[in-house]
Amino acid sequence: MSSLYIDADACPVKEEAERVATRHKIKMYVVSNGGLRPSRNPLVENIIVSEGPDVADMWIEERCGTGDVVVTGDIPLAAKCIEAGASVLRQNGERFTPAHIGQQLAMRDLMADLRAANPLGAGGSGKGFTKADRSRFLDSLEREVRAAKSLG
Repeated sequence: MSSLYIDADACPVKEEAERVATRHKIKMYVVSNGGLRPSRNPLVENIIVSEGPDVADMWIEERCGTGDVVVTGDIPLAAKCIEAGASVLRQNGERFTPAHIGQQLAMRDLMADLRAANPLGAGGSGKGFTKADRSRFLDSLEREVRAAKSLG
């Protein structure tokens, strides 16, 4: 049986993911450090993990596997979930793939090194989340859930 895992801290598409999970009648785990309003949907389980770096990520990576879908913007978590056999989407609908995750990890590390080397702390904060991102996410999640259900 497929499950949907949401790395929920700072995730802008929890409601959209819940709609897709409900439509397909699959269990959805919303994993965070707390502070989120729990859903009343019986298919949605809110998991509150203890404070600490990557505790929510570890909870997800220990449980996801083939036939599951994970939503995260965290590249190291995405790599571990792909390795476990799960499909992984960013919140904007872009799919993490086995063919490109190594390059994304390397780019993430490079950018972290560049930010650390910048004594003035200058740098962009990235682009904002748009309606097009939300729509692309819904389309991508629908496809991934259908594909995952066909595996189970």
